[in-house]
Amino acid sequence: MAAGAPSLQTAAGPCPAFEVFEPARQTTPFVFCSPHSGRAYPAPFLAQTRLSSSAIRRSEDLFVDQLFDFVPALGAPMLVARFPRAYLDVNREPYELDPAMFEGALPPRVNSASMRVAGGLGTIPRIVAEREEIYAGKLPAAEALERIEGIYMPFHETLEALIETTRRRFGLAILIDCHSMPSSVRPLPGGPKADIVVGDRFGTSASHHYVSMVTHRLAALGLDVTRNKPYAGGFITERYGRPRSGVHAIQLEINRALYADERNFLPHQAFGDFRRVLWEFVACFSAEVEAELQRPAAAE
Repeated sequence: MAAGAPSLQTAAGPCPAFEVFEPARQTTPFVFCSPHSGRAYPAPFLAQTRLSSSAIRRSEDLFVDQLFDFVPALGAPMLVARFPRAYLDVNREPYELDPAMFEGALPPRVNSASMRVAGGLGTIPRIVAEREEIYAGKLPAAEALERIEGIYMPFHETLEALIETTRRRFGLAILIDCHSMPSSVRPLPGGPKADIVVGDRFGTSASHHYVSMVTHRLAALGLDVTRNKPYAGGFITERYGRPRSGVHAIQLEINRALYADERNFLPHQAFGDFRRVLWEFVACFSAEVEAELQRPAAAE
């Protein structure tokens, strides 16, 4: 767990709001992040919601943390949110808030005009998937700020530190932001369903070279891959992707049908096989990048 990480009070007892899983020694310039797979629901939050215990889970990136739990063994750190996305979404600006959701004054820095807020998916979401309202009534504005200042800010401070430490150590850092998508999603209306959508903010958050390596490697493993449609990357990809400064951020959206029973929120029989496919992807991609980093030194 990250030093000083905040905790959640769940029905089962206290739980860290997020955790960092680090290798014994970092050997690759990668950082992995799973910001939406949290399933530790704070007890006070469950008392506030109008949704059932299953309906509230529809925003989870099901088991993405477990799909990538091998990355420390391959030499990379991974930051994992334990808090649920329905409670707090760290893939948004820090203050993307809908004033109509809250009682009391919000700070002037609030961005209430974003498309994500309009859609009910701000930093404190109003809805879960399938557009179901989360709350029975308004929340105190102070509670929203407590979640943001107490969990959101430390989460991003931790992620930024992991990226910067990696960049200083290797001369570059590649952030892989790990997500999942409903199996019903299609890149284009009427088009085929993708296995994985690779997002790079339309070429702005990572170099074309690394994004091409990702798409080619995934396709070589038999996966149907699309780029930026319908998911180009959220705030994390936009915030941390600075290719000219040596930081590349790439978002992966994985079709949940490949590994999970979406209706019952359970891994299915193909989970282990698909996890091994992802292991091969990460191992080969990191080996390619590490080989490139070593070539200049070998030529001297």
